[in-house]
Amino acid sequence: MKNGHIVMVPFMAQGHIIPFLALARQIQQRTSFTITIATTPLNIQYLRSALSSTCNQINLAKLPFNSTQHGLPPNIENTEKLSSLHDVGKLFHSTVSLEAPLRSLISQITKQEGQPPLCIISDVFLGWIKNVADSLGIRNLCFSTCGAYGTLAYISIWSNLPHRKTDSDEFWVPGFPQNYRFHRTQLHRYIRMADGTDEWSRFFIPQIGLSMKSDGWICNTVEEIESSGLQLLRTFLQLPVWTVGPLFPPDAQRGSKHRAGKEPGIALEACMEWLDLKDDNSVLYISFGSQNTISASQMMALAEGLEDSGRSFIWVIRPPVGFDMNGEFREEWLPKGFEERMKDTKRGLFVHKWGPQLEILAHRSTGAFLSHCGWNSVLESLGHGVPMIGWPLAAEQAYNVKMLVEEMGVAVELTRTVETTISGEHVKKVIEIAMDQQGKGREMKEKANEVAAHMREATSEKGEKKGSSVRAMDDLSRIILSPKVL
Repeated sequence: MKNGHIVMVPFMAQGHIIPFLALARQIQQRTSFTITIATTPLNIQYLRSALSSTCNQINLAKLPFNSTQHGLPPNIENTEKLSSLHDVGKLFHSTVSLEAPLRSLISQITKQEGQPPLCIISDVFLGWIKNVADSLGIRNLCFSTCGAYGTLAYISIWSNLPHRKTDSDEFWVPGFPQNYRFHRTQLHRYIRMADGTDEWSRFFIPQIGLSMKSDGWICNTVEEIESSGLQLLRTFLQLPVWTVGPLFPPDAQRGSKHRAGKEPGIALEACMEWLDLKDDNSVLYISFGSQNTISASQMMALAEGLEDSGRSFIWVIRPPVGFDMNGEFREEWLPKGFEERMKDTKRGLFVHKWGPQLEILAHRSTGAFLSHCGWNSVLESLGHGVPMIGWPLAAEQAYNVKMLVEEMGVAVELTRTVETTISGEHVKKVIEIAMDQQGKGREMKEKANEVAAHMREATSEKGEKKGSSVRAMDDLSRIILSPKVL
């Protein structure tokens, strides 16, 4: 494959940076392109610790950024460190300030190499990059780190605000079949309240609108598992969509440190030893992703339901909403003596802040995953044939759960958002449904195994027959090399 340079610009959140890095690795393995991931200095630090020395074709370029100039606390360059939604809104708006440093980086590359980069791959939230690419005559591809169904629901709801056009709790979303309905409770509160003039609308509507005018979209999904969602997305965008998922780190770099530049809150060996003691499919894994947590009352109900269920579990746990998520965990947030009882009986393993998720999901003892259903977690779970219990908290997560439950039959929903009240009894009931080795639990497990098989096929290159994601990646490389029609 001919040499050339690709610049990639992710949004500043772990759920975006991780798949961008995985996409860069995939492209680098299959082509001789030089790749530069451009982001802010503190996010570069994450990436540097996640990259191994073997990735000599992946460069990291700092885009200068000062959070205090945007009304944010000092040294904040990632959603992970933000507890207030208002601050998250400010971080989104601040990304527009990266335009001048990005232009300067591209002119530097152009000067050094005697030609501009072939392509800028930009995050769906950084639509302004389309204008940068157009002004320089460079191809711009948009990378949606979500699945096709979740992407379509998210961009269409923001573009059309369909829930504002009806008093009903149920509404139709343009791009989906006419008889298909979404529910108001599936909207995060900032979308629910959006009217086109608020701070969220003022960012998302124009940025998504620009991304929808790019030269094509890359999707972290598999053609065979989301065929209807992809068909709807392609029709809606009227653009090519390449399915290059699932974007996992290479087997040699499975540890969390290589995946996200983070140390797990438990030694991998200790975690595996604990799982080795358990029966097949007997453990419930619980994690709400890299930047979410639940309310104190929900945490209490979840613990009560877990204890009553009698099931073994691993819980990646953080302080509840309203407290410093990166602070110390207090025992008062759980039922009295709960942590000690679970440790003494070896029923529960508590991992603080960050867990070795891929390794836990790959273990034979893991039977189900209680998750916020961010897309990275969905792919990691289904890629290992692990059915899910959905508890969506933000972004497109509720749409993912809707698809997992209604379209794929690999999940059951526990509740939605941090605002709902749940009981320990309800938690116990849902855990029993998901982990029942007969009935619905068994059905979900069988379907999750089918999805895992499709994912393996999509990325396989055995003999003459290439999987759909491998073919999509080859096609994407050809398009990047072809001249852009102005």
